[in-house]
Amino acid sequence: MFINSYISLLVAGFGGGLLRGILGYLKHQYDYKNVGFDVKYFFGMSFISGIIGMMASVAINESGIMSSVEYFTPAFAFIVGYAGGDFLDGVYKIILGKNKG
Repeated sequence: MFINSYISLLVAGFGGGLLRGILGYLKHQYDYKNVGFDVKYFFGMSFISGIIGMMASVAINESGIMSSVEYFTPAFAFIVGYAGGDFLDGVYKIILGKNKG
């Protein structure tokens, strides 16, 4: 049961990161025509978002910060994974000083 709950958090966090990647790609396609799709970048950022979603959910769950909630659901990990993807994309753009694409 313990492992299954963490796996569901990872899957949900990965799903949030993947959704962020898809929406970001579609937005970029509408803003700029003739844009290539970097598969390694897309799946790499999605996977990292999933890890961030899982780690943040587990850390908050284990720390007891929100004692009114018994445990965090995969829905929370999904939201954190989405936000993590957005954050990582912003950091990437700041470090390289350019937009991806």
